Amino acid sequence: MMNLTRLEISGFKSFAKKTTFDFDSSVVAIVGPNGSGKSNVAEAIRFVLGEQSMKSMRGKRGEDMIWNGSQQVPRMSRAAVALTFDNRSKFLDVDFDEVVLERVVHRDGTNEYKLNNSTVRLKDIVELLARANIGQTGHHIISQGEADKILAATARDRKEMLEDALGLKVFQYKKEESVRKLDKTQENMRQVEALRREVQPHVRFLKRQVDKLQKAEELRVEAMQRYQTYFAHETHYVSESKVAFEKEKAEIQKKLEGITQKIREARTVLSENADSKHSKEIVALSEELDRLREKRVQKAQDVARVSGQLDALSQTKEEHQVPQSALERVIEKHESGFMASGSLEQLQTLVRGLVADLRNLLTATKNDDSRIGELEREQKTLKAEEGALVQEEEQARKKLDTLRTELDNARTEERDQERALFTLTTDEKELRHQLELIGSKLETVSADEIELKRELGEVAVLVGRAAVDFGKPSASPKERKDQLEEKRELQKIKIRLEEMGAAGGEDVMKEYQEVTEREEYLEKELNDLRQSATSLQQLISELEEELNTRFKEGIKAINAEFSRFFGLMFDGGSAQLVLVKETARRVRSLEDEDDNGVPDDMEKIVEGIELSLSIPRKRIKSLVMLSGGERALTSIALIFAMSSVNPPPFLVLDETDAALDEANSRRYGEMITALSEKSQLALITHNRETMSRAGILYGVTMGNDGVSKVLSVKLEEAVAVAK
Repeated sequence: MMNLTRLEISGFKSFAKKTTFDFDSSVVAIVGPNGSGKSNVAEAIRFVLGEQSMKSMRGKRGEDMIWNGSQQVPRMSRAAVALTFDNRSKFLDVDFDEVVLERVVHRDGTNEYKLNNSTVRLKDIVELLARANIGQTGHHIISQGEADKILAATARDRKEMLEDALGLKVFQYKKEESVRKLDKTQENMRQVEALRREVQPHVRFLKRQVDKLQKAEELRVEAMQRYQTYFAHETHYVSESKVAFEKEKAEIQKKLEGITQKIREARTVLSENADSKHSKEIVALSEELDRLREKRVQKAQDVARVSGQLDALSQTKEEHQVPQSALERVIEKHESGFMASGSLEQLQTLVRGLVADLRNLLTATKNDDSRIGELEREQKTLKAEEGALVQEEEQARKKLDTLRTELDNARTEERDQERALFTLTTDEKELRHQLELIGSKLETVSADEIELKRELGEVAVLVGRAAVDFGKPSASPKERKDQLEEKRELQKIKIRLEEMGAAGGEDVMKEYQEVTEREEYLEKELNDLRQSATSLQQLISELEEELNTRFKEGIKAINAEFSRFFGLMFDGGSAQLVLVKETARRVRSLEDEDDNGVPDDMEKIVEGIELSLSIPRKRIKSLVMLSGGERALTSIALIFAMSSVNPPPFLVLDETDAALDEANSRRYGEMITALSEKSQLALITHNRETMSRAGILYGVTMGNDGVSKVLSVKLEEAVAVAK
């Protein structure tokens, strides 16, 4: 099957006008005089297949590939070469029966690559051709003067040519792509690891903050639960105590009103029956005694009221003590200033600031102390006045007792009434005393209620509204001393919560969650990259093993063909490709630095291919001992051997037979005929024997305008007509 069907050249080198070569035969020969542009055909094929070396196409720049003009034909702005393949066998891995590759170069040096008129990348062209055994080393296109290129190459380059000829470039591309991906993956791993190292200190810092917040939250929850119980019991105590005391006060007042009424009635009877001086004095003194008693009771109530206020204020004072944390903040605030002060005025200013801050801290405490002092002085004065009234009452009572004694001697019949009055006044005194105690208790309960409301507000702000959402106590009321002990413990917890602080807790938790999620994402990304790196390393190992196996099998097959063709060309002898290892030196990169951080040369073991030859009647030890003709024969034998083992779709040979004599030309022609059964051949030649093997003969000429022109002869049709 003819894989290569057409070559179209336009503006490329000497082909100024559009020129078409149809490859309808397995062997096509291109002939013409020297300088007519024959070799430009081979270079056009090399060009369209993606050749990047201008030197191999006898140029320096891309512009050198474009027709530069003559006196008759103006220069072109672009050069285009299109190569058409019959792809019905799908040797090219695209879903087209006909594939047209085109490359265009412009004067500015830009290149365009097209596949069936669709713009593609050079990489796409190279990979497509590599899968069809059309590689970049150009083993299938032997340009003029390159017949012994494979012999002149180094052992390492010769190995690459053989790999290309064996169709191993696809595996090489896959391996190189995998190596690039592995390098990129390892670079990404280093970057992700660096990001993790940057994030981890921040995660640890936030973790400490979150732990602190969690402890504060645990303490807050504990405080909330305990405050709910405390407030439930305290509210129950205040409400129940107020009701009980109010009820008791009402009962006492009712009894007191009854006794007071009886006393008034008894006094009325005494004032009506006593007509003597003693009776009037007793009545007057009794009234005076009642007036003193009322004043004393009022003073006692005032004393109880002041005592209740003192008790409530004393409890509040404990909460207004200056906390140690506040004093430490004042010290930290002014410590640096004292250390840095350089003059007396600065020191005085700092002292005044410190005194002002301390006074601000002590304001609440001093206000409480001042109020307590005022209440204590008022209490002392009231007690003194109460004591004076007690003495006056006692004196009046003694005087009344004296008058009664005197009156008793005079008026025996009124003694029972006076005794009854005395009993009533005693009962009245007891009831009033009880009323004073109840009033004092009510004062204390009212102070507790005020304190409870204040605590509810503070706790709602510090602990949360849930702490003040409570119902009835689930258990029986606590003892008052237990409740007061619980209050002191809760005050300590409240101080700890204030010192811990919870400001910005939500922001810290949110940031910690975000940073933790990022750290987890980086860890997952790093694990994925590690798995990818492991997979790529495994793939590279598999590709290397596959390359090694295929290469060894290919070398074995090429050696068999090489030895056969070599014996045919030299009428005997043998030739063999030998795999060798050699040491190459390269400069180490920064990644390969030694322990001292100094780059140094490194040795690397590389593989190459050497030729072992045995020519009849000659002792040849190296390629340099071969003559020009012998080198040509050896090159041809090796090229044909490579093409026989893994035949390329087409083979372009540019005057590879130039150095052959008549006998070797016949052998060369026979080899051409045999090889044409496996690959399509395009031969540029002056050799008549070679021309005779072609089915189509293209003649290239050049006129005075410097433009290459083509004439074609289909020899197969001509022979048929001649018969």
